[in-house]
Amino acid sequence: MANETQDSISIGDYLLERLSQLGAQSLFGVPGDFNLGFLDLVEDHPKINWVGNCNELNAAYAADGYARVKHGSHGIGAVLTTFGVGELSAINGIAGAFSEQVPIVHIAGVPSTGQQKLKPMLHHTLGDGRYDAYLKAAQQFTHSQGAIFDAISAASEIDRVLTDCISSARPVYLTLPTDRVFTKIPRGKLDTPLSAMPLQNDPATEEFVLNEIQQLVEKAGSEVIILVDACTIRHDVTEEVWDLIQRTGFPVYSAPMGKAAISEDSERFGGIYIGSSSHLEIKDKVESAKLVLSIGSLKSDFNTGNFTYRTSRATTVELHSDHTRVQYAIFPGLGMKHLLPRLTARLHPLDSPASRASVPPFRALLPKAGEDPLGEEVISHLYLWPRMSQFLCPEDVIVAETGTSNFGALEMSLPPKSIYLSQILWGSIGWATGAAVGAALAARERQLKGRTLLFTGDGSLQLTVQELSTAMRHGLTPILFVLNNNGYTIERLLHGKDRHYNDIVNWKWTQLLDVLAPEKISPKPKSYTVRTKSELDALLNDKSFASATCIQLVEIMMDKYDAPLALVRQAELSGKTNHYGAEIM
Repeated sequence: MANETQDSISIGDYLLERLSQLGAQSLFGVPGDFNLGFLDLVEDHPKINWVGNCNELNAAYAADGYARVKHGSHGIGAVLTTFGVGELSAINGIAGAFSEQVPIVHIAGVPSTGQQKLKPMLHHTLGDGRYDAYLKAAQQFTHSQGAIFDAISAASEIDRVLTDCISSARPVYLTLPTDRVFTKIPRGKLDTPLSAMPLQNDPATEEFVLNEIQQLVEKAGSEVIILVDACTIRHDVTEEVWDLIQRTGFPVYSAPMGKAAISEDSERFGGIYIGSSSHLEIKDKVESAKLVLSIGSLKSDFNTGNFTYRTSRATTVELHSDHTRVQYAIFPGLGMKHLLPRLTARLHPLDSPASRASVPPFRALLPKAGEDPLGEEVISHLYLWPRMSQFLCPEDVIVAETGTSNFGALEMSLPPKSIYLSQILWGSIGWATGAAVGAALAARERQLKGRTLLFTGDGSLQLTVQELSTAMRHGLTPILFVLNNNGYTIERLLHGKDRHYNDIVNWKWTQLLDVLAPEKISPKPKSYTVRTKSELDALLNDKSFASATCIQLVEIMMDKYDAPLALVRQAELSGKTNHYGAEIM
C-alpha cells in the first residue's frame, strides 16, 4: 500500500480498500499503459491478488465466474483494463454479466484529466477526439457508470458505483485517470461499510400481500409448489428460500438458471422444469399445481423451453427483488429479501396438506442394458450425465459451457453445498473456461472442500483456451472434461447439420496442458482420452484422478450428432421460431 498519513489515502488505495471490504480478493485483467500506476498499488496491496489474464475477454469471464462463487456476502468480481482497446475487448464478458445479473466492477485506466480536456490524438483513441465513446459503450452494458475527476468527489463516486453494483447484482463501470491514482483524499468514509440490503417494504402493502398469499395457499390445499429460478441466487435469498422449504415442506422445483439454488438431495426437490422440454412427470406436477410460488424467475427462451411454460397467472405468485406479483396484481417496491422470512412465518403454522404431497425423487439414473441407442460402449449423453452425477462431491463447483454441456448437466443430481455455474441467457461460447478459472480462485478463497469441474465442448474451448495457462500459473487444479464431438453440435441441431461452418480443427487435446503449462510446474498436469464407457468409468473410479491434486484434462470422444434430450427439444422449438426454412428456395 502507498505511504499514507493517518487521515488520508490515495484514490487508488481507497478503491482497493473498498473492493477488499466487499470480498474481492482477486483482481482480473491485463496491464496497459493507462493502468500501470494503479497496478503498482494492486501488487503492493496486502489483501488483493493480481491475477493477470491472457486477454481482457477472458478476464471478464473470469471475474464473472469468481463473482458467482463469491455471491452474496462473500464478494463481487472486479476486472481492470486499459483505455479503449482493453475495455472494448472485455465488453462481451461484461454484457454477459449484465444479462445474467452478476455483480462485477469494471475499472478502466484512462488518460489524465488534462488529456481528456485537450483531446489530443492519443493511441487507443478513435482519432476523432471522441474520448467519451467508450463510456457511451459502457452505458449500454452496465447498471451505472462513474468517472473520477477530482479529489473532492472521488470517494463518493467510488462508493456510489460500488453500492449500485452490490444492490443491483449487475456490472458497473468506473474510470480512473492516470493523474488521479495517487491523489490523496480523506479516508474517513472507509469506516462506514457499503450495504446492499434493500429498503424495508411498506408495512401495510406487505401485510395485504401476505394475507392474499395465505388465502391462496389455503385454497390450493395439497397442490402448492415452489419454483426457484436464477434471481434466488443472484439476489442472495437462497437461505430464506431454503428456510421456507424446510418449514412448509412444499414440493420444490427449479428452472435451469436456478439449478443448485436449493439442495437437490432434499426429499422435497422434484427436479428441473423447462416447460415442454421437461420430463413428463415434472411437467405434470408443475403445470397441474393450483398455486405456484415462483421465486426469482427469469423467463428467457432457453430457461423456459422456448416460452412453453403452461402455468397460469391466475395460479401464480411471483416474488422478485424489486416487486411482487399476486396473480394479476403487481406491487412495486415489495422485495423478496424482506418478504420471504415473513411469508415463512405466516405459512409455517398452517400445516398445509402440500407438505405431505408426494414428490418423486430427482435422481440421475444410468441407462439399463439395451436402453442406450448408441450401444453398450459408446459414450452417449444418455450415459454421460448420470455417470458424472455419481462422480460429484459436496462443495464441488461445476461449470457448464453453453450448448451440450449446460443442457446435459441439467440431468445431474447435485450433492449438498455444490455450486453450479452456467450462462443460459447470454450464451457466449467460451465463457465457461474463463469462468472456471475465476470460480476456482473464489472456491480456494472460500476454502471450499470440493473440486472445480469444467464441462465444455471442443469448439467452445478453442475460443478461450489460453486461460488454462493462467489457472496453472496460480496453482489451480480444475478437472476439464472436454466433449470431443467434432465441432458445434448445438449449432448442428439448430441449423446446418452437415454444413462445414459447424466443423472445427480437431486439436491434439492431450498435449494442450503441456504446451500451456509454466516450465517448472509441479505437480505436472495430466491428460487422458476416453473412448468407451468402460474407460470413462475406470477413470472416474480412480482415487488419484478424483482427488484433483493437479490440473487434469479428459478428452471424451462422442458422436457428433448425439445430444442431451433437453437440447434436442430446445433446438426443435428454436428452429421453428428462427424461420430459416421459410427463406430457403
